Parts: sequence; structure tokens; C-alpha cells
Amino acid sequence: MKISKKVPALGSLAGLALLLSGCVQTKNGKPYGFVYDYLAVPGQHVMDWFANIFGGSYGWAIIALTVIVRMVLLPIMVKQMRGATVQQEKISMVRPQMTALQKQQKAAKTPEEQQAASQAMMALYRNNGISMTGGIGCLPLLIQMPIFAALYAAIRYSPELSSSIFMNIPLGKSSWILAILSFASYLLQGYLSMLGMPDDQKKQMRMTLLLSPVMILFFTMSSPAGLGLYFFVGGLFACIQTLIINFYRPRIRKEIQAKMKENPAPVVEPVVTKPAEPEPKAVAAKQTSVKNRNRNAGKQQHHR
Repeated sequence: MKISKKVPALGSLAGLALLLSGCVQTKNGKPYGFVYDYLAVPGQHVMDWFANIFGGSYGWAIIALTVIVRMVLLPIMVKQMRGATVQQEKISMVRPQMTALQKQQKAAKTPEEQQAASQAMMALYRNNGISMTGGIGCLPLLIQMPIFAALYAAIRYSPELSSSIFMNIPLGKSSWILAILSFASYLLQGYLSMLGMPDDQKKQMRMTLLLSPVMILFFTMSSPAGLGLYFFVGGLFACIQTLIINFYRPRIRKEIQAKMKENPAPVVEPVVTKPAEPEPKAVAAKQTSVKNRNRNAGKQQHHR
């Protein structure tokens, strides 16, 4: 089991947002439809309100919106990251037994042995309270998805937003500078998340943690710079969340070790279930049938 199952979540978020933004229809050059009416238009109003506060700067308006969204999600994100950290520490502690069961799965020669090893692995997860999903949830991403789609549609269909310039960067056009900054922020977050992580899991996580920044890079390079700004600030907040978890990781590790010492889980061994033996009556009937066939064969040879 790998904690890296969270990687496709960012791709799902981006795909859903693009799907929603693509549902905006136009008639005589004017956008309309559910996504435009209920996401883009309210998003434009929110951006206009924030921009008025910051002297007409839509760049600072996007930053303010990102900060507010991330502050609201911060407790949820920290809780989920803590849950994922707990799972990582538990896996690290049962790694020797898990490795032994994996070797037995590879060495299994019969379907019964493979099934027994798989059941033993599931029992190992269950007895130690290890989740198959690694403690990762999609709630923060689901909450961000409408905001992300609204921002995308607002930048695309709002003349004020699409023509706005922030730090000499047109927010309505793609920006390789913000794409690289977004990539760097999420790459830093991935590096920070490996600090204090057990060595046996770092090797598994390195490639996975690189995929998310690369995906962000390609997405922001083909999107308006306003979204790149949103991702960049969001990446900085992700780094802060990771630092918070790293600060509590030693305490989490001690708590898990204490609980496992007080209530040690039983050692799980594969139990191979042998095929059911045939009933005596069935064996006798089979033997009788064989004898009759042999007797008939002997008679035929005798007549010849």
C-alpha cells in the first residue's frame, strides 16, 4: 500500500474545472449557461469587490481570495495530513512483517497460497488500523473545485480580469514565470513532506511527489496567469501546512509507538486452506466406476 494515491486528486480537480469551464456556451459572442451564471458571474463580482479594496488590482484580489480559501481549509488540511502521517508511521513500524508477507506472495506457487498471503496482508492492515487510502481525503479538493472553476471562467469571460496586469504579468494570458513559481512551490512542499519521513518510504514517495509539481507546471503554462497566481500562493500555503505537520511528527511517532506497545497486534501468518477432500461415498462410487471400466475392458479383450 502506498500513500501516493493522493496524486491523481490534483489532476481530477483540474479536469473537473476545465470540464465546467468548457460547459460555458456563447451566443452572438455573449457567454451564458449554468456554469457562467452561477460560477463565473459571482466570481466576477467577488473579484471586483476585492479589487476595489486593493485599489483596482485584480492580482491582489486573487491573492486575497486564495488566502481566505486556504485559511478556511487549513484545519481540514492539517487534520488530513496528520492522518496521513499517522498511517506512514504505522506502516513503517509493521514494515518487516509486511515485507515478509510480500515475499510469500511472490513465492506462492498455488492459488491457495496466494490467497492466504493476500488475506494475511489485509489482516495486518486491519489489526494495526492501517487504512487502504492512507488517510487521504478529497473534501478539500471538492471544496476548492467550484472556486477554481469560477476563477477560471471569470478570468476567461471578464474583460476587466482578462485585461488586468499584475507585476507586469497579464493575468488573462499564460505566464511561464508564474508556472515556474507554482512548480517550485509544490516541489518545495514535496521536499518538506519527506523531512522526518521513514527512510523506507522516501524511496517510494520521491517519484510520486515529483509528479504533482510537474502536472501543475504543464497546467499553469497552458492556463491564464491568474490561475498560476492562485496555484503559486496555494503552494506556499501547502508548504506552511507541511511545516506544521513536521513540527508534530516526532510527537505523533511517540504516541503511535506507545499505543502499539500497550496493545501489540498479533503476528499474522498466512493460513493455506486445503481443498476439501471428497466424501467417502463419492470416493467409493468413483472406485467402483473405475473397477467396472477395467472389468469391461478385460471382457472385451477376452472376446477378441
